[in-house]
Amino acid sequence: MQQTRSVELGTGLFVLLGLAALFFLTTQTTGSDTFSGNDTFKVSARFDNVGSLKNRAPVAMSGVTIGRVTSVRFDPEQLNAEVVFEIDSKYAQIPDDSDASILTAGLLGSQYIGLQAGGSEFYLEEGSEIMFTQSAIVIENLISKYLFSQGGESDDKESE
Repeated sequence: MQQTRSVELGTGLFVLLGLAALFFLTTQTTGSDTFSGNDTFKVSARFDNVGSLKNRAPVAMSGVTIGRVTSVRFDPEQLNAEVVFEIDSKYAQIPDDSDASILTAGLLGSQYIGLQAGGSEFYLEEGSEIMFTQSAIVIENLISKYLFSQGGESDDKESE
């Protein structure tokens, strides 16, 4: 009887510690970096496909997070997606001819915006729009192109 009680107590403690660890992991992996409204400036960019880009996704340059996405919306007039993001004002010397790409963190990770510096002498400022963009790469499209191109090659070889 005493042994059953200690097994139940040990199991309960193990489950409680597991839930605590899961809670800790959840709070540590979600992006909590915020940029205050006073020392940021907003920039926009248009993409044909944003993939699964979400609000609060990082904006990075050379691997360093310099901002956050504030909104992702569909523009019914231009039929593309407009992404607005904030950049920390300490990174205010980004050339205005820089390009923005939607990249993926790891193989199946979350998506973020990566900026590549241009060569202009003028810098991005509040309300600027990045003109050079590269949309998200959709893995399903790449796989289907590969599969269909392989199917076409085997048909050609059979006809020879």
